[in-house]
Amino acid sequence: MADALVLHTYWRSSAAYRVRIALHLKGLAFESVPVHLVQDGGQQRTPAFAARNPQRLVPTLQHGDAVLTQSLAIIEYLDEVWPQPPLLPSTPLDRQRARALAQLVACDIHPLGNLRVLQFLEHTWSLDAAQRGQWIERWIGDGLAAFEALLTRAPHRGDFCVGDAPTIADCALVPQLYNARRFGISLEAFPRIRAVEAACLALPAFDAARPEAQPDAA
Repeated sequence: MADALVLHTYWRSSAAYRVRIALHLKGLAFESVPVHLVQDGGQQRTPAFAARNPQRLVPTLQHGDAVLTQSLAIIEYLDEVWPQPPLLPSTPLDRQRARALAQLVACDIHPLGNLRVLQFLEHTWSLDAAQRGQWIERWIGDGLAAFEALLTRAPHRGDFCVGDAPTIADCALVPQLYNARRFGISLEAFPRIRAVEAACLALPAFDAARPEAQPDAA
């Protein structure tokens, strides 16, 4: 019997959302173990979870005895262990483009608006809701504007971020758009991004990974 996949996740975590998309695109069965990031002061802060992942972050994926962290690294691991369907394109240049777009989201947009940053802005710097909203809108807006520009100037367009099939870039983009809407950020200025999102959400794998479809959804 193959080693089981167990995903420690939170329904509204965009990083966990990325990995759920990848797992569903691969058609892999997995067990979801909810980790509530707010309840009880944040279940990710318990000693038991910290022993599993010292960063105290989701997603954390267990594959047999292995404990995997960091969403993009997890997605690349899945792609190496289960190569079909591939989540990285076939050519070096297209693989670079897919990784760059995914990292634009995961490294440049998401960290500035994730839960622990917003909690710091509120509790340590005493920023009110309006000020936090301005912070979020600035960084998500700047990042998505760059993403849109990169999609628009791509030499060979397809329905997805890089070509005619979803890649790691699409796994990163769709959850970030969910976050943008949560915070009331308009996407009207990003027609290419919205077209890619529509192509993604038409696929069953993306639908199954939606936050609202998760067993721990509030």
